[in-house]
Amino acid sequence: DLINKKIFKSLLISKFLLYVSLLKDFVESEFFVIDGDSLLLMFLDEKTQYLNFFYQIECFLQDFTEKGAKYVIVFFKDAEQMYFPYPHFLFLRTVLIEHLRRNTSTTVHTEFSNCLSSKWEIFLKKSYPYFIIVSDIGLTSLQTDYLSILIVHSLSKKINIVLASGQEYDILRVYGYHVQNVYKHRLFFQKVRYTTLLHCCSIAGAGTVGPEGLKWGPGQLEKTVCLLKQLWPEGSDVRRVVCVNTVILLKDVGDLLSVISQQGRSNPLSPEEASDLCRMQCLTVTFLLHMPLTQRAQIRIMKSCWTKQVLPLIKMVCVLSDTNDWKLDLTYLPDLNDDSLLINLAHYYEELGKEMENEYKCLWDTVRKLAVKYSFGDAFPIRKTSQLFLEKEQTLFRGTRCQKTLSVSALFLMFVCFSNDASCTSLIKYKEFNELRHWHSGRPLTEEYERVHCNADAKSKAPEERRQIQKLQTFHHFYGSTLEDSTSKLIVYQEDVSRNANAAVKKTQKNKAETIAEENNRRLKTKEEKKEQEQWEALCIPTEKEIKANLTVGIKKLEKFLKTLKSKSVKFSVEMAGLSACLEVWKEHCREQGNKSKDLSKAVQVMRRIHILLEKYQDLLEKPHVKKLTKYLRLLGFENLACSLSGQPAGYEVNSKRKEDYMGPARFQLQYMDYYLLREERNDPDPRVQHFIPDTWQRELLDAVDNNESAVIVAPTSSGKTYASYYCMEKVLKTSNEGVVVYVAPTKALVNQVVGTIYSRFTKKLPDGLVVCGVFTRDYRSDVMNSQILVTVPQCLEILVLSPHCQKWTKRIQYVIFDEVHCLGGEIGAEVWEHLLVTIRCPFLALSATVSNPEHLTEYNFTRRCKVKSKIPEQKKSYRVRLVLYEERYNDLEKYVCSLKGSDFIIEHCHPCAALTVDHIESYGFPSDLSLSPRETIQLYDIMVKVWQEWPRAQELDPEEFVSFKNKVVIKKADVRKYEQELKKELSKWIVTGQRQKVTVVTGRFLKIVYGFSIIIIIICNSVIMVHYLQIKTPLHLTYVYYILFTLRFKVDTVERAAKNVFINLLKRQKSEQDPNTEREKERLSDELRKVKKRLIKFNPQNCYLQEMMALRGIGYHHGSMVAKERQVVEMLFRMGYIKVVTATSTLALGINMPCKSVVFAEDSVFLDALNYRQMSGRAGRRGQDMIGNVFFYDIPLPKVERLIKSNVPQLKGQFPLTVSLILRLMLLAAKADDKADARAKALSVLKHSLMSFRKERYAEILKIYFIFSLQFLIKEGYLDQEGNPIGFAGLVTHLYYYEPSNFVLVSFLVKGLFHKLCQPIKGSTVFPEDVLEKLVLILANLFGRKYLPACSMKYKHTFCQSKVFLEDLPEDFADAVNEYNTKVEENFAHFLLTTAKLADMEQEYRLPLSKTDFTSKIWHGSELASYLMDNTKSISAVSPFASVSGVVDNDLFHGEIINKAVFRSLGINVTNCPLLYLNKYDNQGRRRPLNAYALDFYKHGSLIALTTDNWLNEGDAYYALKDFSLLLKSIGTSLSELCDDPNDNVLLAFQQLGKIYEEKLNFRKIKY
Repeated sequence: DLINKKIFKSLLISKFLLYVSLLKDFVESEFFVIDGDSLLLMFLDEKTQYLNFFYQIECFLQDFTEKGAKYVIVFFKDAEQMYFPYPHFLFLRTVLIEHLRRNTSTTVHTEFSNCLSSKWEIFLKKSYPYFIIVSDIGLTSLQTDYLSILIVHSLSKKINIVLASGQEYDILRVYGYHVQNVYKHRLFFQKVRYTTLLHCCSIAGAGTVGPEGLKWGPGQLEKTVCLLKQLWPEGSDVRRVVCVNTVILLKDVGDLLSVISQQGRSNPLSPEEASDLCRMQCLTVTFLLHMPLTQRAQIRIMKSCWTKQVLPLIKMVCVLSDTNDWKLDLTYLPDLNDDSLLINLAHYYEELGKEMENEYKCLWDTVRKLAVKYSFGDAFPIRKTSQLFLEKEQTLFRGTRCQKTLSVSALFLMFVCFSNDASCTSLIKYKEFNELRHWHSGRPLTEEYERVHCNADAKSKAPEERRQIQKLQTFHHFYGSTLEDSTSKLIVYQEDVSRNANAAVKKTQKNKAETIAEENNRRLKTKEEKKEQEQWEALCIPTEKEIKANLTVGIKKLEKFLKTLKSKSVKFSVEMAGLSACLEVWKEHCREQGNKSKDLSKAVQVMRRIHILLEKYQDLLEKPHVKKLTKYLRLLGFENLACSLSGQPAGYEVNSKRKEDYMGPARFQLQYMDYYLLREERNDPDPRVQHFIPDTWQRELLDAVDNNESAVIVAPTSSGKTYASYYCMEKVLKTSNEGVVVYVAPTKALVNQVVGTIYSRFTKKLPDGLVVCGVFTRDYRSDVMNSQILVTVPQCLEILVLSPHCQKWTKRIQYVIFDEVHCLGGEIGAEVWEHLLVTIRCPFLALSATVSNPEHLTEYNFTRRCKVKSKIPEQKKSYRVRLVLYEERYNDLEKYVCSLKGSDFIIEHCHPCAALTVDHIESYGFPSDLSLSPRETIQLYDIMVKVWQEWPRAQELDPEEFVSFKNKVVIKKADVRKYEQELKKELSKWIVTGQRQKVTVVTGRFLKIVYGFSIIIIIICNSVIMVHYLQIKTPLHLTYVYYILFTLRFKVDTVERAAKNVFINLLKRQKSEQDPNTEREKERLSDELRKVKKRLIKFNPQNCYLQEMMALRGIGYHHGSMVAKERQVVEMLFRMGYIKVVTATSTLALGINMPCKSVVFAEDSVFLDALNYRQMSGRAGRRGQDMIGNVFFYDIPLPKVERLIKSNVPQLKGQFPLTVSLILRLMLLAAKADDKADARAKALSVLKHSLMSFRKERYAEILKIYFIFSLQFLIKEGYLDQEGNPIGFAGLVTHLYYYEPSNFVLVSFLVKGLFHKLCQPIKGSTVFPEDVLEKLVLILANLFGRKYLPACSMKYKHTFCQSKVFLEDLPEDFADAVNEYNTKVEENFAHFLLTTAKLADMEQEYRLPLSKTDFTSKIWHGSELASYLMDNTKSISAVSPFASVSGVVDNDLFHGEIINKAVFRSLGINVTNCPLLYLNKYDNQGRRRPLNAYALDFYKHGSLIALTTDNWLNEGDAYYALKDFSLLLKSIGTSLSELCDDPNDNVLLAFQQLGKIYEEKLNFRKIKY
């Protein structure tokens, strides 16, 4: 059997399976498919009531919809046959399809027969979904095989798979198991395609027999429906129609009795008894039609079930057809039946009430009219027989807990004592926790930040430590020199700037010394100018000759020479000479070509020089110069521009014969000058900036810093937004020795880069013990408290801000700079950014390139800062938050799609508008950062004219007539942007005015322009590097693509292998082909590289030989698993120009300064989302280095490329901001801070001003209640006393706050003495036996770094090489402690839910979430019978009414697994907000999801390779997970050593020994790695 274990072993359960966020920040650009049968299987449950089943499905789909997801649902025709043994489920499937189609806006496809059909393959090719959600298990083995074929086929078509089981969600994200398609999937499917096809056909033909052996023809149903149309011509509620049809089918006694007797059933129902059942069915529907959901939710829970005689009849339902021409109300399709209500009616029935009685009689009379051949009897009495339909259900007893909600006043009175286990030698239960000294030894405690590793800092006195500092500083200087020009290094002297500035204002006359200094500067400037003039006179003739001989090389040398000049007059002379030489080249070319087509690139160089002269040297142009420029314009054929420049009226008309060939000056500039067009730049210098002239928006940033204002800056990558950060640092360094600037970066790599830049830019003489720059990351710190510029990551700054005894230091902070602030909406650690924004008491700068709603962030911060004013008098504070937006990239990006066609390597230009659709433009408009190059803009106009030849504005928007272009000699980039915006507006207007079809044609008609390269193009194909030489077919607007940055599949092994293959291929080429100049070039490079190599060996002595050889060949790789210095070495060599090609993962995405000319995305990946695309493509075409950037897509399907291009920038949304650990940290801060008023203000800021509750009062109230119940939990568990003071192990819990809830469980183990019982050393020593340490790792692996595997992995077990893979359960005593902890947490969280229920939007709660079908209270006159069905003691105050009809009550909220299904949706709360530690997790089908034993396995065998082959982890993930686990061990050991009075405590020694062993194993493997 091919479609079972082998497939899942080799394909599904592999290192390509990742548990990731399914919806990225750019969800509107992504599109995925949900397999309808998998959706059905996720929620099928015999016990789930009909309406609740639809509610759960709608909740699932609405979660996707609310998060902006775009999806379609597909039900394959052949899959219907799998349900024939389950008629009830078949009915649900049919109704679900109709409900989604009729009552929701969801697209449902049912036209595909199966996944192997040609229609389905066409659909996949056309739409290319992001992934398909599929279940890995069916109701039967047959259906499981069918789903397996769908999985394998999808992967073979390059479509990723997401398993339906194991999905979880929070406010912003949905997580699931994602299977990445790879090349071996396609190979596998090719081998088994024929077998799979046969298997699929056999599955499709296996279910032709009807349910339970009964074959139903459509005749009876059609006949019944036809009669109903005559009886109810005005239409009816679908529930009435289904009821009548179902009852008639049930009454087909003859067939039913024969079926039952054939199946050996005893005591079948008599006709009278069947009639009783039918009457009750009608009565049930009567209640559904009139009884509101508020009343149905109160129906008593029956412990009875249907008898064996009744059950087959209850499950038989009808499926309607042929109702299209009948006005049938399908709104309440999800409420066709209520089994709980029917069971209650079978048990109790009395007087109905007039309204109910009339409805019931109407239904029963209809049944009698339609089934004349049967004797149904009268409507009353309902029961005419004594046959029992129900029997007592044999179910497990479900215990209940106290339902009473604790009052707020009782919260602080509850206190549960800890265990008095004598083995807990280091515990003092009721002692107040003191952050200053140990409990009873009086030994001073270190601050939390001091527990991070530090080699040395400025306060170090030991010679070895001082040498370490010097080495580190030298490296930072060298690293920084590759980031900044060494000449731009700024030396900052210590002085009182403000006092000097005031003195300067008062002073109006220059003294004698200043006059002499000015005169000397003037003389020096004249001397330099004369020297430059002489230099140019010597180079003038050779340069002109070189330009005439080779235009490209000559212009390069000319521009290189221009960069060395300072004198404007000399530069002007050089430009004029260059213009003359270029014109001579153009004239000569025209003479040679005659009437043949011309190479306009030569004319471009002439026009480019004219642009520069007119724009940059206008003040130096005299009449003779203008005359010459006018003459040159006429020679180019631009008479109207010549007239415009000379001031003469334009009287030139194009000859009709030449009109077809004539190209106007505007079109020429847009189409051929393209990226050479000048940007709008200011000419007036800013005294605050030394080395360039800042743009207007940059000056606004500098003004904000000067005025101590906050600012949110949104500008594209490489636009120069970080300059304001360094200006801010400079200002603080100048003003005092006490002020501090904190730079917050999201990654350690970015931290290192900023540190290098600071060392390169700033030096300052400071008092002993103080330094300019300090660093604080999770695994390293240096000069945290004694530096003026601290560079850190968000989590570490939060440690300082919330530390009770660092308040004095936080008051010294004058500015905080948040780089890449869009991480505020990220998956991990987003809430930390939010906490920092609300707790800092100083201005801030927030920088990002990818935020679409910065106004929201600006307003949020302004509102918050006005409410929480600083009381610090030392510095004048401003509460204004400026918003600085700049959308213009300095360099345009052009996109290309690469592909292999036979042996040819094809590169096709991808116009951005080709990615757009009419629906996308209507729904989202044009993406804010989707800009066109000038060439692409003119292409858009030309296609619009071709598509709509009668276009009214065609003449007005012709480039020669456009108002911003007409008769303009110098068309600037800003003019082109206006033209682009006008074309986009016009295209949107076409849609509004009914020209949708034309817009579709426009976006579909962008021709793919094929380009070739005359240089080596290195590409990746199935992990094999090939080198292609291509002939030039047409001129290509690319700038010498020899810096190519590859971003490969985001996997470490692929990255390294690709770099090695490039190296090997180049070696082969070198042996086969030798250039005559190779040896000379080799000698020149050897001299340059010798010095670099020497320094690299000094800074990174462990660099391997292969890496070194590859670097010397200009090849490198970059990924997160490399040692930091190895990565930095690659970055430096690339910036210095020695490495030309880098293969990399997403480590280069967040702000790393790796400027390159081209970026290549090779192969698809789940991590290649629009955010990573924007960040990585931003590396191409950096400002001041390239004229244009190029982005290449290789082996990525075109629909995916289009979605990446057109996706909008994400919006910032708030996460649920509170955790129990955070609240404990805030209480500790408020209780123990040196400045209690400031500390309390900070704590209140975090609690009151969350982004989630901004302008949402309900969420603000929910957070208040969550805070109160968290306090209750902390008091009960002994972390706070009744006054809110921290006691006991509060310190240890807060030190491990990022591991909640495992930190609380760890403390409970300590308190109960479990670790002390376990950690027994070898007799007579302090060394612990191996079995003790292994058991300790097992326990910690069950608590920390938990990675769940999908449930299907247990089914497809195989013999592993070295690892055990599936983590064993906790020892029994530890598991009991976890269960006890969970019980307390569940109880506390349930009380929280019961209290917050009053804040729910009940109008929303009575509507289905997706279809919005309303079940609010209707006019209800009551019913005597209904009163007997109700259970007034049933408490459902905090449970969704849809869940209540399935028997869920408030008591069920005490069970964590029920919460998500039962809690009110409008509260926005789910079980992720509850700090539960599940011992076992189960998927929707009730299968256990095992924990990955990677941490324990590595401890045993120490092999990273084994983790990739056995544990289904890729190298990068494995390394990071192990590193995190190692840091955890170190953190626990350090914290215990601080808190434990006895240094020889066994638990402390065991953790220290284990941490040391684990770190040694990891470091050894890292070096090998």
